[in-house]
Amino acid sequence: MAKPSAFVRIPKERVGVLIGPEGKTKKSIEEKLMVQLQIDSETGGVTLTLSEKAEDPSLLFRAKDVVTAIGRGFSSEHAFRLIRDEDAILDVIDLRTVFGKSESDIRRIKGRIIGMNGKTRKTIEELTDTNISVYGHTVSIIGNMEQAQAAREAIQMLIEGSLHSTVYRYLHRKRRELKKKMLELWEKPAEES
Repeated sequence: MAKPSAFVRIPKERVGVLIGPEGKTKKSIEEKLMVQLQIDSETGGVTLTLSEKAEDPSLLFRAKDVVTAIGRGFSSEHAFRLIRDEDAILDVIDLRTVFGKSESDIRRIKGRIIGMNGKTRKTIEELTDTNISVYGHTVSIIGNMEQAQAAREAIQMLIEGSLHSTVYRYLHRKRRELKKKMLELWEKPAEES
């Protein structure tokens, strides 16, 4: 029976990050997620094959997300959040779907999302507890489902032209809602005992 596999293409300039110093990043992905990576440095093509030892086939999808995250500009440390945190997801927004091939519009929106000296991106990351990468024609988010959704909504607001102050207000409100939800989750088990 053929082993399950997947294919991802990443930018050639990100292949070195995927391999890592002395191959450590590649080896770490292979060990933690029980996959083999075959990397074509010429094309950026990465073939992921699930190891026979792997009992959970979803590890292949998790590995594909980690490789994609590195290809979308995340450091291996941030991409490994997808391994460490079971609830973490990767959400990629392709700006070409919004602006087509207009490089000037994509560049302008990337500037709005990053902000002066990276302030806007950093604020979104801090208020949603996510990691965000603006790379090429994509904006990528790593966080749990609710965190990623809040960050995606904030980025969508910036794409649609909302003022930064409006986006920050939305994020502060969303952060309070998420904190309240977390507190309620903590209080329920205590009441039951």
